[in-house]
Amino acid sequence: MASPLSNRCSHASKSKPFNFLSRRFYSSINCNTQYNICFVRHGQSTWNRDNRFIGWTDTPLTEDGVLEARVAGQMLQSSGILFDEAHTSLLRRCIRTTNLVLMEMGQEYIPVHKHWRLNERSYGDLVGLNKKEVVKKFGKDQVKRWRRSYDEPPPPMSEEHDHHPKFDPRYRFMLDEIPRSEALKCTRARSKIYWDDVIAPSLRSGKTLLLVGHENNLRSIIMRLEGILPEDIINLNLPRAIPLAYRLDKDLKPLPRMDRKMDEATGMLNGTWLGGDDAVQEILERDHKQVYDTSIDHNLEKGSDRNKWRRWTEMAIGEPEDKSFDAHSRSHVHRNLNNNKFGAPVQSE
Repeated sequence: MASPLSNRCSHASKSKPFNFLSRRFYSSINCNTQYNICFVRHGQSTWNRDNRFIGWTDTPLTEDGVLEARVAGQMLQSSGILFDEAHTSLLRRCIRTTNLVLMEMGQEYIPVHKHWRLNERSYGDLVGLNKKEVVKKFGKDQVKRWRRSYDEPPPPMSEEHDHHPKFDPRYRFMLDEIPRSEALKCTRARSKIYWDDVIAPSLRSGKTLLLVGHENNLRSIIMRLEGILPEDIINLNLPRAIPLAYRLDKDLKPLPRMDRKMDEATGMLNGTWLGGDDAVQEILERDHKQVYDTSIDHNLEKGSDRNKWRRWTEMAIGEPEDKSFDAHSRSHVHRNLNNNKFGAPVQSE
């Protein structure tokens, strides 16, 4: 099966001698535009697995999260895209996902820019709480508004909260800017600054960008990119570690997908899911059940569903030749993920 992005530029011109001084010959998502960006949400972290509100808490990737990040890198490597630079948050679940993706692609050499404006939204006093328990206490509608609405923030975080970012040394020079709670509207305001000051100029210079982020941070950027209305954004959810590739015009507006349709997974996006719309839709349905279906009393990130995903990723990537290798060393061992495996079983979300 051909890659969704198979209509891409070649690495070098076949008709003219390669001239490093005239222009670069990196792959882009499509030859018809030089403005390309790909979004990837980080892999599973410990609190994703435990179904807890995370916010700015610096939770690490799980073993499954490492696998998810590596598979995302394999998808991108198989697509043929090459990046000029990467952008991510100050939180290690995103930073490590970025590193693993680039290692799978053999592109560790590109610059990686980190900034707090790309951090996840602040979930205020909900941070650390189990999502399903909060649904049982406050109801599905209220929790959905807190999680996905445009302008309704969760209750503010108390100054004595165990996970208040002020206790984290990376924010010691910006204590006045730490949000106590954020609606998507607030997250969009700070991501807009980073987009306008950093992302947009890089795109306009012809660079192909990778942005590894968090669900709400990416929702805020995609909302603006796609022109999604505030009353509609509550219905947009994003899966972990499935690359979403965009081709943009000279005004940095999305070009239509190859099939000239909006994506089937959300019905709202012009971007291309490298994992396929069906796989994304299955993940999003699982995510909804994990949070809102109180009739399900077991954790969908654990147990048989988790083992199904892990077996598939290990098959796709390959067992390490030396089991003493750490995850970073193993990322270059046994590259055998093919395009026809993109529709295989998907992770719990």
